[in-house]
Amino acid sequence: MTPLELAVRGGAVPWPELPSEVVGLLVALGAPARLGAHLRAVYAVARDLTGWLGVAHPAVVFDREAVLFGAATHDIGKVLHPEELSVPGTRHEPAGERLLLERGVPARLARFAGTHGSWHGPRAGVDDRLVSLADKVWKGHRVEDLEQLLVRRIAGVSGIAVWEAFLSLDDRLQELAAGADDRLAFQNGFPV
Repeated sequence: MTPLELAVRGGAVPWPELPSEVVGLLVALGAPARLGAHLRAVYAVARDLTGWLGVAHPAVVFDREAVLFGAATHDIGKVLHPEELSVPGTRHEPAGERLLLERGVPARLARFAGTHGSWHGPRAGVDDRLVSLADKVWKGHRVEDLEQLLVRRIAGVSGIAVWEAFLSLDDRLQELAAGADDRLAFQNGFPV
């Protein structure tokens, strides 16, 4: 197995593999192994987060498959901007969305590459914010304004108090953040 294949399919981690269509795309693009490892870590968190949300707050409507695809591809633009694998930058966001569109990915799925860093943007809905949240909490990073957008949504559609929605989401995010060290170690075990 190549380092990329190990990152997206193997390794000594109990996380799900990336979807086969995403693996094929990453291999075809010659994606760095570290990018594959990052996408797998975020995808694993998104699976957990969306699974929890669907059970804990079933009134919140979202497209789980779209969120999971978005989590699995959100940083694909870093294939074109590999420097952003190790230094902050946003050029990968519009580049990733264009890249996915050029590869025939429907716009409703390609958009996550462009929206994951702008959860206040006009295109950002619940699905986009779930991808953004998974992309933050995978490394233990908590972003209050992003979380509050989801808390208000949960409270509004579930008919519960905002503080109840906050406690529910906060508990789940704390549990997810607790695994951040393992996810970071996994990602950093692969070359850029």
